[in-house]
Amino acid sequence: MIGRKTIDDLLSRLKSDPNVVHWHVIPKREAHYAPFPQTLDARIKTALINRGVRSLYTHQADAYHAVMGGKDIVLVTPTASGKTLCYNLPILETMIEHPEKRALYFFPTKALAQDQKNEMAELIDAVGIPIKSHTYDGDTAGSIRQKIRQAGQIVMTNPDMLHASILPHHTKWVSLFENLQFVVIDELHTYRGVFGSHVANVIRRLKRICRYYGSNPQFICTSATIDNPREHAEALTGRKMFLIDRNGAPSVRKHFLIYNPPITNKQLNVREDESYAVTRLATDFLKNKIQTIVFAKSKLKVELLVSHLQKINNGRQSRAAICAYRGGYLPLERRRIEKGLRSGEIMGVVSTNALELGVDIGQLQVCILTGYPGNMASVWQQAGRAGRRQEDAVIIMVASSNPLDQYMAGHADYFFSRLPENVRINPDNIMILMEHIKCSAYELPFQRKELFGGEEVDELCEYLTEEDVLHFQRGKWYWMSDGFPANNVSLRSAAQDSFVIVDVTDRRHAKVIGEMDRFGAMTMLYEDAIYIHQGVQYHVDDLDLEERKAYVRKVNVNYYTDSDLAVQLDVLEEDKHAEFDGGKLEKGYGDVSVRALPTVFKKIRFETYENIGWGKIHLPELEMHTNAAWISFEPALFNVFGKDVFQGVLVGLSHLLRHAAPLFVMCDQSDLSVVAKIKAPHNEKPSVFLCDKYPGGIGLSEKLYQELPLLLDKASEMIDHCGCESGCPSCIGFVNEGRAAKTALRRILKER
Repeated sequence: MIGRKTIDDLLSRLKSDPNVVHWHVIPKREAHYAPFPQTLDARIKTALINRGVRSLYTHQADAYHAVMGGKDIVLVTPTASGKTLCYNLPILETMIEHPEKRALYFFPTKALAQDQKNEMAELIDAVGIPIKSHTYDGDTAGSIRQKIRQAGQIVMTNPDMLHASILPHHTKWVSLFENLQFVVIDELHTYRGVFGSHVANVIRRLKRICRYYGSNPQFICTSATIDNPREHAEALTGRKMFLIDRNGAPSVRKHFLIYNPPITNKQLNVREDESYAVTRLATDFLKNKIQTIVFAKSKLKVELLVSHLQKINNGRQSRAAICAYRGGYLPLERRRIEKGLRSGEIMGVVSTNALELGVDIGQLQVCILTGYPGNMASVWQQAGRAGRRQEDAVIIMVASSNPLDQYMAGHADYFFSRLPENVRINPDNIMILMEHIKCSAYELPFQRKELFGGEEVDELCEYLTEEDVLHFQRGKWYWMSDGFPANNVSLRSAAQDSFVIVDVTDRRHAKVIGEMDRFGAMTMLYEDAIYIHQGVQYHVDDLDLEERKAYVRKVNVNYYTDSDLAVQLDVLEEDKHAEFDGGKLEKGYGDVSVRALPTVFKKIRFETYENIGWGKIHLPELEMHTNAAWISFEPALFNVFGKDVFQGVLVGLSHLLRHAAPLFVMCDQSDLSVVAKIKAPHNEKPSVFLCDKYPGGIGLSEKLYQELPLLLDKASEMIDHCGCESGCPSCIGFVNEGRAAKTALRRILKER
């Protein structure tokens, strides 16, 4: 192409772009090597040398020695640092010496398992040893499943398959469980919140079955950088872990830019939608044949961005050269895209976080993040997708209008110096634990005083006996139902009372396209809501509460819907309480009951966040028992500012805290409910509650209780940074008494 610009040309142009608010250069890092271990089989050494690996990185050697020494390990190094060899080498070495040994790998996604299967197959072929390795998931052909169960030495799967297919049918897997030596858990940081709490219980069930068959496997965990890797790995596996975090891998020089789109409405402080800026930036790289990956938070954003990029670049390159990648695609289509990225046939890809994990997608040079992903682990995972060649890599984070994005855009030093977040799980959440006790009893009967996760479960088994789920006979509790419990337990939800979503666009061929828990259904699938699934908008025609079905049809509208809830919150028990800031403020933590009544919904335009309409919701009240942290103010502030203004203060603070919370715990904003009360029922003080949005709680609010003073400091910085006068999406949101409420909140936070 005549006049094609290089990446240096494009970087030079970006240096004069006023919307680039920060430019951070991450220096090139040299590799730190260690010699091949003396005990490593000569055939493995030869295979590695033939593939260009003449020595190991230090962390690979450390992992090899620790695993061969019998330790359970957790390895924490960046993307593209060669974590796969950290577990493949000791496992292959062990299987050469002891062919009867078995290994179970599980990955959070099928795509990652498939990628790792190919990597292992290439290494096994190069070594020239007859080790049988295969994936076992929903895409595995029935004709080879029996062979894998009987003779698979390395079985690669995902937590959902382990939970619903392998553990319940352990009698078909005797060879695996009798000889299981290693369990590999990759991408440890993804197992957080409800999902992580479920997976911890799946691992408890796995260990219980292993004990039954006489095996006691080692656990090898790998993770992106998080603040508590050893603690999290130990909570997930129930084992004492040896931590390896000395990274020896090299890295090219990286340019990390923060791009803040221009303000389009000064009065409301509304910025240009980040999607437009992302499209412009990506187009500049793509039209110059520079391979680029764009990350977006939602499936809808992915589809919109791909559509824009294909239209703009049509003529320069085929539409097939720019693809979307997200959940809901068929396996063959995902494999085609991954292969096209590796070969260079596909020049650009727009993805949800599905490509954030370690799938091999080749050597892209540019990574563009559509908004702050919500946690630093994701930032560096996504940024690590660029820069696997020798040339400089470019990462651009395009900020959205929300408070957290705007705070990061204005505080780049904080962004680049940030420690990673804590990962929180709560395996003993009573609702989650109870479901896995059922699954485990189906697999093997429970004996009296038997431990599950370190605790006796006699009391829970007795309760399930009273409910006619278990039957006690000769000192053991047996599963007594004809049902198959794992089929009714989703690892992605704490509540099992789920609704199915039925697409009736073509009424002759209605089909189920998804499911949602009851709380989500009542707040997102009410009649006339706009539901977004796999990038497609659907109008909700009907929500059938008795049949637990939502009937939806495809539409194309330029707005989304958001429900308003009338919330009644009661503190059932206060477990922790403290005053701070010289007694001006108090904080608490404990069990709460949240009753929510969906009342009305708003129609909000995508680009401008304008409210363009509303409607009534006719649904019954919801109730949930969970955990919450709260902050309470002195009632005298009513007299200082007036009730209406102070109500705006509480609503605005709620908006800020919801966005600031992910700075302190690794969670999504959707994992928390924030409730403002003019008069809290337990102390009659104005209060803001941060509640775990899952029955029984998952540990988020307990951590936030500890961090509440720091959380308020961060809220104060966010409101100071925003230039609007009366509230906007980048600070307190649009609230009644906007200017007065913002001024009052700033004063309260300053005078703490």
